[in-house]
Amino acid sequence: MICIRGAITVEQNDKQQILQATKNMLQNIIEQNQLELSDIIQIQFTMTKDLDAVYPAVAAREMGITEAALMCMQELYVKGSLEKCIRCAVLYDTDKKQKETIHVYLEKAKTLRPDLHTSK
Repeated sequence: MICIRGAITVEQNDKQQILQATKNMLQNIIEQNQLELSDIIQIQFTMTKDLDAVYPAVAAREMGITEAALMCMQELYVKGSLEKCIRCAVLYDTDKKQKETIHVYLEKAKTLRPDLHTSK
């Protein structure tokens, strides 16, 4: 089993922006890591406290991720931290090693992991 991390930001607390950004992040994770939807075990989502228009799990269900457990939580608030950010941790059943994963940080979330140069 591996865990693939991702994050993305939106410009506004808007249902459609949150859903589209979440789909973009998940699609990048799926494509870059060559995942099969049926082997996704769980996705944990967090959003910063300034986002509350919709659960990001709705986007995953709309993409056909229907067998995995999905959890949505509020990101711990730290003064001065990145705003309007959606994060995820995808647990995936595979024989691949953790070091083979490609983590995806998009939009302003790229600043969270400048050490990773694997995100498109």
